[in-house]
Amino acid sequence: MISLIIRILFVIISLIIGCLVGYSYGILIPAMIITIILISMFILAEILIQKLSIKGIISGVIGLIIGLALANLLSLCLLGIPQLKGISGWQLSLNLGLGYIGLMMGIIKKHEMLDILSHSSMTHGNVSAVTNDDKKILDTSVIIDGRIEDICETGFLTGTLIAPRFVLLELQRIADSSDSLKRTRGRRGMDILHKIQKRPNVNVQISEIDYPDVKEVDSKLLCLAKELKAKVMTNDFNLNKLAQLEGVGILNINELAEALKPVVLPGEEMQVHIIKEGKEYSQGVGYLDDGTMVVVDNGYDYIGRRVKTIVTSVLQTTAGRMIFTRLEGTVN
Repeated sequence: MISLIIRILFVIISLIIGCLVGYSYGILIPAMIITIILISMFILAEILIQKLSIKGIISGVIGLIIGLALANLLSLCLLGIPQLKGISGWQLSLNLGLGYIGLMMGIIKKHEMLDILSHSSMTHGNVSAVTNDDKKILDTSVIIDGRIEDICETGFLTGTLIAPRFVLLELQRIADSSDSLKRTRGRRGMDILHKIQKRPNVNVQISEIDYPDVKEVDSKLLCLAKELKAKVMTNDFNLNKLAQLEGVGILNINELAEALKPVVLPGEEMQVHIIKEGKEYSQGVGYLDDGTMVVVDNGYDYIGRRVKTIVTSVLQTTAGRMIFTRLEGTVN
């Protein structure tokens, strides 16, 4: 709707200026014909340009055109209409036409323009901006977790991984902590990120974009994801929920791990090593190799032993998956 209004205004203003220039030179009819031809050419050029990508050198050219057009048009307005005889008609036409094209491209291609501006502030060593549209932002928890390295090794992860500077600073603060456990986790995270960077099949970019007015790192991640139209990779449950409220895409490593666990159906047999008692009377609890909790009915008396069980039901919770079984026999 806005683009249509601007086209109409462009045509009206062009016709008015064409009349004034033609009247000043005493060639009203020829000037009107030339004006109509030029209007058609500029509108056609604007429509054709819409089909082109604005990325690369076009963005710089557009910025230059818009600046020059606006400057010249402003100077013409200040000169005043009575002095039109001293101004070239071609100068008017070119400034008006190029200014129109630049304005329309700025409106219609605004999303690509914002992408270019955001990319220009991101570097990775001597490598300039992110050019891959498939962008994933790494948060502190997923870097420290370490499974991201294994996922990268499989080759399933494509696109560009973005490590914001404020996340790296948080990793550094954790690595410098007086708490030995935090210090170990922070250093592990920095080692993991360094290993990912060295992989030839993974493109890692360091983003310098920051939000000084935003204090929380999670909030900064969501702001960056919105600005770059990227998804956030995390295993933080709270960040996952907050991102859903904000409308930001999330790639949760924990959810991926749950999805890759073997499917267990009621009636299947499985062997479980019972290691502790359950919450309910006579229950025993064991774990599969992937960490899935298995509750064995009447398994309390078999703690410390491996038993045969039959799956009765499977419960999926936010904390993970739980398998309920009944005792079938003992193995040892």
